[in-house]
Amino acid sequence: MARVLADDSQRHFTVGEVVRTLGNSGGAIGNALEKLVARGEAVRIADNPRTYRANAATGAAAQMVSVTPSAQRQRGRPGTGAKSAAPSAATAARQHKPALPSASAPTPTGAQSGRPSPITRPNGMKYHPRELAQMPDVEALRNLRKAGVPVLLYGPPGTGKTSVIEAAFPDLITLAGDGDTEVADLIGEYTQREGGGYEFVYGPLVTAMQEGRALLVDDATLISPKVLAALYPAMDGRRQIQVKAHKGETITAAEGFYVIAGHNPGVHGAVLTEALASRFSVQIQVGSDYDLAEALKIRPKAVTIARNLARLQEKGEVGWAPQLRELLAFQKVEAVLGAEAAFANLIGIAPLEDRDVVADLVRKVTGHRARPLSLGRQL
Repeated sequence: MARVLADDSQRHFTVGEVVRTLGNSGGAIGNALEKLVARGEAVRIADNPRTYRANAATGAAAQMVSVTPSAQRQRGRPGTGAKSAAPSAATAARQHKPALPSASAPTPTGAQSGRPSPITRPNGMKYHPRELAQMPDVEALRNLRKAGVPVLLYGPPGTGKTSVIEAAFPDLITLAGDGDTEVADLIGEYTQREGGGYEFVYGPLVTAMQEGRALLVDDATLISPKVLAALYPAMDGRRQIQVKAHKGETITAAEGFYVIAGHNPGVHGAVLTEALASRFSVQIQVGSDYDLAEALKIRPKAVTIARNLARLQEKGEVGWAPQLRELLAFQKVEAVLGAEAAFANLIGIAPLEDRDVVADLVRKVTGHRARPLSLGRQL
């Protein structure tokens, strides 16, 4: 990395440009560049996109990079210079492993593969970071939080919107929205004590503001616009809300307070209003990572069916395709009831209007006649 910057010291490099030069993952390159900056051996001159240039110490750092003759022969890059030094720099990036993630820490990188390591969510499940703006998604979200830029994630249920948010923000508070959500569910209300009398219990919005935590408003577009309006003063320059039900007190957001929302466009009743959309400067589409499904050893034929249905869905020929959540369920069903029952269940969970198409795809891919999972004759 240092050699690439030093060889063209007047040029400004984005992470993506260094990735194209060295051929390694954006996460590994980004982490290595940040390490150079932290050591005073490079300068970051912009954040969006992240852009770097050499400084007076970069040349000395580049001289520390060496390439063995055997490595040169194996990669077919004889001689010295930027290209011959690049493999060693990339190797150093892969071996660098930052500290465990926090609300603002970089994403850990696997020592061997150069890929970000899985992150354990509160439920104990592992989240495998995906690429976003040429860096791991969790790192991108943490950077957006640091910059105070609210984010809306949108996509079908089961694609991993909540998973990535939980992985990115260990201090997360979640409000699950629906059509019955009221202002009191956001701000708080009086609750009867066990010993008698009433006390005001703050809601998730006030708690997140007071403690400087991240707040996920899940299924935000199912919540009434009138209710969501109570959230907006906390998100704008005021960063304050007034709790009229509790003596009219004013709550001011502590440093670190951050709002992120989830939206399922295909869910009945979900409406992304202009007022809501305008509050989220960054809107990110989230689809299922079928490559991850394969890496998780989900039966390849099931993943093939899901990919085919997703392509048909994009064309508007069907309204449903299995997401990662359904494929993980397929894997569990297969472990208990067998592959035939798992494929039958995949047909059964499809919406009625798409079931014939799903059954036909299952038949073509597996070579067996397929029907929804159902009870048979009495034993």
